[in-house]
Amino acid sequence: MTTPEAREKAVLEAVRKRRELVNEAIPEELPIQRPERLYEASRYLLDAGGKRLRPTVLLTTAEALANVDPLTVDYREFPTLDGETIDIMDAAVSVEVIQSFTLIHDDIMDDDDLRRGVPAVHKEYDLETAILAGDTLYSKAFEIMLETGAKPERAVEALEVLATTCTKICEGQSLDVTFENRAEVSPEEYLEMVEQKTAVLYAASACLPAILLGADDETIDALYGYGLDIGRAFQIQDDVLDLTVPSEKLGKQRGSDLVENKQTLITVHARSQGVDIEGLIDTNDVDAVTEAEIDDAVAKLEAAGSISYANETAQELVEQGKARLEVLPDNEARDLLCEIADYLIERGY
Repeated sequence: MTTPEAREKAVLEAVRKRRELVNEAIPEELPIQRPERLYEASRYLLDAGGKRLRPTVLLTTAEALANVDPLTVDYREFPTLDGETIDIMDAAVSVEVIQSFTLIHDDIMDDDDLRRGVPAVHKEYDLETAILAGDTLYSKAFEIMLETGAKPERAVEALEVLATTCTKICEGQSLDVTFENRAEVSPEEYLEMVEQKTAVLYAASACLPAILLGADDETIDALYGYGLDIGRAFQIQDDVLDLTVPSEKLGKQRGSDLVENKQTLITVHARSQGVDIEGLIDTNDVDAVTEAEIDDAVAKLEAAGSISYANETAQELVEQGKARLEVLPDNEARDLLCEIADYLIERGY
């Protein structure tokens, strides 16, 4: 059995190798051009880093579908299932560009100061430029997706998935904002929000190569489901880590979601168990909360079984997602997709 440490090492190495290739491709697909300030702002977060998990899922899924050994085939001339070649790297860059667009607008909405260890785009430049940079990335993602060279009907279907994904991300973000002002949210409502805000981009990353390579509808649907499952598990685990990982490792104040009254699966469950969520923390100022207050709140959430409930839900989603991969050939790339799913809920900081 693979240990969590061995799994993390394997996944991080797989991600690193693909990240390097994606990082090389980003300037090619999104060059700095006139007006320079706009494109510099658009590239700012992309150049700042990021693990590139979504492009990794996309590229690895393509390798599993084509039944080729990982990293042995040029992504720019990747074999389809009917003997042609496409540029699957363009699809990978497209989803990462969408991810960056959402981060810019998230930071504006939350008025966050930092992202990936650097000032947020609206802080480094200005609000107007940041909004335009996000909008530019949104439109550029569709342009880049059109450059894969896939058959027209497949390209249209891929664009439809991308457009629907962006709509759902906005819907999920809207639900998240609405939930902050609601006294009660059901677990089903929370999972719907997470699916739309976070998981749909993983779902798109998993199913887009199936569309572009010419897989059947059963395979496309199964891979979309895989992405939804691991994406929801990823967000739920983020909620857990926000409470359980020391602040210095998180890079932000532990328990900040609780202080800011953000709805999570943990708080939704705890409220159903009679816990006074609003009374767990006396302040709504992240800078004023103490570690002792967070420790006391976490102890009450643990006593209610809420953290265990979140962990178990995330694990169930991962197992469900991995089972969907049975539609793929049994190969090393499929195994890696399973390892990625496990890594998403085991990862540390």
